[in-house]
Amino acid sequence: MSHSEFAAPAAASLMADYPLKAHNTFGFDVRAQFACLIEREAQLLAALRDPRVAGLPRLVLGGGSNVVLTGDFAGLVLLVALRGRRVVREDQHAWYVEAAGGETWHEFVAWTLEEGMPGLENLALIPGTVGAAPIQNIGAYGLEMCERFASLRAIEIATGEAVELDAEACGFGYRDSFFKREGRERFVITSVTFRLPKVWQPRAGYADLARELAARGDTANAGQTDGAAVQPTAQAIFDAVVAVRRAKLPDPLELGNAGSFFKNPVIDSAQFEALKRREPDIVSYAQADGRVKLAAGWLIDRCGWKGRAMGAAAVHERQALVLVNRGGASGTQLLALARAIQRDVFERFGVELEAEPVCL
Repeated sequence: MSHSEFAAPAAASLMADYPLKAHNTFGFDVRAQFACLIEREAQLLAALRDPRVAGLPRLVLGGGSNVVLTGDFAGLVLLVALRGRRVVREDQHAWYVEAAGGETWHEFVAWTLEEGMPGLENLALIPGTVGAAPIQNIGAYGLEMCERFASLRAIEIATGEAVELDAEACGFGYRDSFFKREGRERFVITSVTFRLPKVWQPRAGYADLARELAARGDTANAGQTDGAAVQPTAQAIFDAVVAVRRAKLPDPLELGNAGSFFKNPVIDSAQFEALKRREPDIVSYAQADGRVKLAAGWLIDRCGWKGRAMGAAAVHERQALVLVNRGGASGTQLLALARAIQRDVFERFGVELEAEPVCL
């Protein structure tokens, strides 16, 4: 995790005409004009300065779990494989834990629990790397990454300069951040530091999670945190989240996918009340600002898309929010399926669905 070698760039080891099938979880069979494996920051700097790729577009790939590659990439793909994790410091309130950008997210979450530092357990089994987590502001089962975020280190692609950004600079929103807007394609995130509170409270009120905990006997009333009920442990929540995700979501190694493909749309209260009159059983979640979040999977299912396919691109039969590559599909075919779903949902509900993955 040392940053000291950054000042002395090594020669870039560029790979020409490099296959990216193993570097995107949809398993699209596309290639990069050049690729470079980044295991140290010095390799990143050397790759950015290499005259062979001067003026070419750059693409940063971690686990490739949040990207739709619609064709070969005519440029340099930076394959982030930076590793390392450590407790940077602690105070009476929290541990500050740093992980390198190439660390596997799920393995990092499991390690924090093994080290006795809970707080990320609700985000178990989310595919991808630590460096990708802030870009998407990943979230699941009642927790968003930004709630545990302290800071990150990134390298600006244009200049090779290292920057440290706090939560305000990252501009986190729902499945959104500065890195998807003004900072898009401008930075490589090399490490992220998380603040894990020492006074820990379980987040176990999410319906699927509460049901799984109850079925496991980990608590009689998983949603209560008033001391009256037995609280689940962080490890119990981690195990329950893993079980729920495995039951609902296909393994990308077996069936190409990027997890949830669409964001849950948020609409104003007036539009929701009008929808509710037409669709009394619509699934919804009230937001603190008075707006209402809808379940995108429910909307897609109601339009009859669950389990349907367009060629080898399909909607998963158990979870309408997940689009899959049944084998041999292209990114273009998958986007055509996504657009058809968006059109049908808008025609029936007047709600626009937005894709979560970055589409290139």
